[in-house]
Amino acid sequence: MSNWFVPIRPIDRPGWGRLPLIRAGVRLLPYLLHLWQAAARAGVMHILANSGWAWHLCAAPAMLVARLRKTPVIINYRGGNADTFFAAAPRHVLRTLARASLRVTPSTFLRRVFSRHGLTAEVIPNIIDLSRFAPAPPRSFGDAPQLVVTRNLEPIYDMPTAIHAFARIKQAFPQARLTLAGSGPDLARLQRLVAEIGLQGSVHFSGRVANADMPELYASADCMLNPSTVDNMPISILEAFASGVPVVSTCAGGIPDLIEEGVSGLLVPIGDHKAMAQEVLRVLQDAGLAMALRQAGLAQARQYAWPQVRRQWLDAYRRAVVARRTP
Repeated sequence: MSNWFVPIRPIDRPGWGRLPLIRAGVRLLPYLLHLWQAAARAGVMHILANSGWAWHLCAAPAMLVARLRKTPVIINYRGGNADTFFAAAPRHVLRTLARASLRVTPSTFLRRVFSRHGLTAEVIPNIIDLSRFAPAPPRSFGDAPQLVVTRNLEPIYDMPTAIHAFARIKQAFPQARLTLAGSGPDLARLQRLVAEIGLQGSVHFSGRVANADMPELYASADCMLNPSTVDNMPISILEAFASGVPVVSTCAGGIPDLIEEGVSGLLVPIGDHKAMAQEVLRVLQDAGLAMALRQAGLAQARQYAWPQVRRQWLDAYRRAVVARRTP
């Protein structure tokens, strides 16, 4: 079996960031050409799709090319903002989705969203590479636990909630440290917030962390915080599970389908920094709870290993081809 990957994002030229419309147009032309060439050779087109402009600029053109080439299509839809997008989007968006041979989402949460908008979908979960992530031996952190957030610095991930929660955690653990591992437009605002609260020496903005360095980051963490307001099935939580790191997360979107409350992680309301701090303190102050969360997370991560998920994708590809051939 051969496969071809068609990226939407070529190498940008300096200055394009200030010209988004020109940048999008320059990207689109080679993208369409590569799609046209790949569709001629492919038995199935597997289109990764998301909401908003990502749909219109990336997924919709791929669907058009597949239709012209008469190539079977699997729409692999991701992102926690699908409900809002579908409700406001032009009707042709849902009609285009309905034409796909199969619609696949990584979570039952998104499958429910699709159903509300009259579309069927099936669940094939995200994967975690267990050859890269492994639990570090439990350690005694004293009054200096290491906390981590591995999301981009964007409004939907609500970093201020994590920072305010951390300020309360510092009262119980004076030497605690928080690493915000991500990049994004909120960096300057978050740095000001950290300075206003007086946490400059305790909060580290690491910037974007290379994939190869993520296992080391998780190995240094005693708890992961996920403060997002919109979410689906975050890979970051799977990585924490596979690394044996207890997770405290908001209950946004599909996260309650991924985290079993009190078993594989702890859930708090969106935007509630006091509740987040309280649950993180439970993890840090109760070694038995932390170990139970760690073991449950490791067991859950194994369900998302590639050998299990690979079989589901191969079956989906076969069914997409058969569906197109069936009159």
